[in-house]
Amino acid sequence: MADFETYQEYQRIEDYDEDSPQGEEDLLIHVSEGRRDPWHHIKNLDNFFTRIYHFHQKNGFTCMVLSEVFELVQFLFVVTFTTFLFNCVEYDVLFANRAVNHTGQSLGPLDRNKVTLPDAILPSEQCIERIEGNSWIIFLLIMAAIFWVYRLVKVICNVLSYWEIRQFYIKALKIQMDELCNFSWQEVQGRLIHLQREQPMCVQKRELSELDIYHRILRFKNYTVAMINKSLLPVRLRVPFFGDMIFLTQGLKYNFELILFWGPLSLFQNKWSLHPKYKRAANRQELAKQLSRVILLTGMVNLLLCPFVVVWQVLYAFFSYAEVIKREPGSLGAHRWSLYGRLYLRHFNELDHELQGRLGRGYKPAAKYMNAFVSPLLAVLAKNVAFFSGSVLAVLILLTVYDEDVLTVQHILTAITVLGVVITITRSFIPDEHMVWYPEQLLQCVLAHIHYMPDHWKGNGNKSETRDEMAQLFQYKAVFILEELLSPIITPFILIFSLRSKSLEIIDFFRNFTVDVAGVGDICSFAQMDIRRHGNPQWMSEGQTEASVYQQAENGKTELSLMHFTIKNPHWQPPQESSVFISHLKEKVQQDAQTGPSPQLLLSEAPLCTSLLSNESGTGPDNLLASVLAHPVLTASRLPGWNHHHFIPQNSAVSAAASVLASLSSSQQPHAGRSRSHTLLSSREHQDGPMYYSEHTVGDSMSASDSRMLSQSKSALVSEFASAEMSLHAIYMHEVHQQKTQHTSGLLQSPVPMRDLSTNSGPQILSSQTVSLVPPTSGHLGGWAEEEEEEDGVEEEINTSPVPDQTSRGSS
Repeated sequence: MADFETYQEYQRIEDYDEDSPQGEEDLLIHVSEGRRDPWHHIKNLDNFFTRIYHFHQKNGFTCMVLSEVFELVQFLFVVTFTTFLFNCVEYDVLFANRAVNHTGQSLGPLDRNKVTLPDAILPSEQCIERIEGNSWIIFLLIMAAIFWVYRLVKVICNVLSYWEIRQFYIKALKIQMDELCNFSWQEVQGRLIHLQREQPMCVQKRELSELDIYHRILRFKNYTVAMINKSLLPVRLRVPFFGDMIFLTQGLKYNFELILFWGPLSLFQNKWSLHPKYKRAANRQELAKQLSRVILLTGMVNLLLCPFVVVWQVLYAFFSYAEVIKREPGSLGAHRWSLYGRLYLRHFNELDHELQGRLGRGYKPAAKYMNAFVSPLLAVLAKNVAFFSGSVLAVLILLTVYDEDVLTVQHILTAITVLGVVITITRSFIPDEHMVWYPEQLLQCVLAHIHYMPDHWKGNGNKSETRDEMAQLFQYKAVFILEELLSPIITPFILIFSLRSKSLEIIDFFRNFTVDVAGVGDICSFAQMDIRRHGNPQWMSEGQTEASVYQQAENGKTELSLMHFTIKNPHWQPPQESSVFISHLKEKVQQDAQTGPSPQLLLSEAPLCTSLLSNESGTGPDNLLASVLAHPVLTASRLPGWNHHHFIPQNSAVSAAASVLASLSSSQQPHAGRSRSHTLLSSREHQDGPMYYSEHTVGDSMSASDSRMLSQSKSALVSEFASAEMSLHAIYMHEVHQQKTQHTSGLLQSPVPMRDLSTNSGPQILSSQTVSLVPPTSGHLGGWAEEEEEEDGVEEEINTSPVPDQTSRGSS
């Protein structure tokens, strides 16, 4: 019975005869005496589980309240300080163009050229008079005040909500606030599932599974990921002189969600239920026209608000980035995963912290790959510009050291600052002459962590076209800032001219790919990770899927998402179709492992691999991944000590990955606490089985730094090995996909434009390099960042790290 409730078989929406599926709001609940807690039989579990997740990720009540309060203070500061700068400062006095003393003190003959800040500030009466005399300022201040009051009311409601969640953690989950940081999300989730059995929060299901909770938290996010995967959202623009470009900003994404999910005219009638009229095919034309009108209305509102939003964006960007750019001009040359990249690379049912950790691990190799491309022409120009700028700067610094009165010369500080910025920028275009050109190896290492790449990147890692397409996923921060500044202007036109034309496709998408799951509500069918309904035969699901081309997820997202979710949630019991796929994958791994190198040989090479691949950490999970990624390099180069008589298959990457995965599946679990065998084992094996590592396969490869990891919590160590195992699965599945694609077509696929990036089946396996599995940590530039960005320390390391000398092979 428990297994039946864990996974409810679902049907497509069009198969339902009734007008509306059974809703949670229509149920009559009997609450027994003594069980009247506010979280007993919760109506809106989507909002409740989301608040629980954010409470955990944002480190509890105090941190969340302080963040909300400082957001209010920050908005108030930007408005008041900007008003003060425009109306209360006498700039002629500040720039010494006019000698006016507002302090009322007489100027001595020696003080005539000295201007103090009070001299440049107008009296309060004159300042207020200026503000009152400008009707535009009054209007903008009134609008800002209304918005601030609205935010204040919202913050008060949020604080009350945070307090309720705090009480839930303490009383229901038995987690004290000072211990919250010691609990992983999987542990919190386990307590939620256990609490459901004792004190039902969901009234339609006695048992909640991990997938049910993920569906609640990621209901709308899964729809967005699926629409990006099926190239439904208009995020690609054709720009004259630049060609096709990806444009997806926070403002545009906000409008997509407003129109489709939670706005007053959206497709959903509440948080968990699609409106019944969108489930019937008979009304599709009429509904498409209705959606087109809603999109047009939203676009016109965006157009009317455009001037105000642009002003706010410019002010916020100036206050956020001006000081950082002055202090670290190279920060604009750092990279970040674009918003489009986060959606394109995201698995179905992947929480924010899981995605951030995975992209964080891929940040370092991705940045090295991007920095490896230096234009020979720009390199020559940069060297000369740096020489001339440095010469002038050196003279100015020497003069300043000799006599500090040089600083009183007009614009001398400005010249020194500008020259310093120019030198910093030009250095980023000068390659290091001691590095070797290895783009294919870097691209392979990126694939190990981000799990998705277009097929046509294989063998083309050294081409500028591949680098440009990678830049659409991994953009410069300067590009990110520019896109956000232009977003209020471009967004209305995308809505009016691009999104409206896709109204009928959107209506069909929500009708065809929405299913009703008991106890969960309407969800995107792709989020079920159902191999039979959405599998791709080119991704090891041949003979197991009934999906047409329209129903298949692109790039192997169904198969990779299933493996990722199963590894991250080892206690989850997959449905029958998923179990069959996992069993088939295990059999394929065991078969390929027979022709691969022994795990002992791979792990014995781990120290050499980490050295060859410049991996400074050398931890247990890193050694696992480094052994597989560096194996093709060692095979090709025939380093001393390699067994030349040992049979090496032509595809050494897939055999090496299969060998390590097979070893993981056969090793025994050294610790207690797992209720079922690992994901590589078939669903028929339920004994306590392997973990993500074993004492025999990994213990020997542990370096001295691993002793520090062993002192950490078991959950953190398991998470690291789970990430390494998923990386191995990504490498293996992509290589098998490439083999099948080449076998089917009989030749390598021709390169295709980036516009087909979301319709290509997947990446290829290249030679290798690896990085630490610990995600980089540093402070980001702030601004519109949706999620925490990579740390400045890592960015400095990347920006200052040597890059290949490619003055003879780079792109110009």
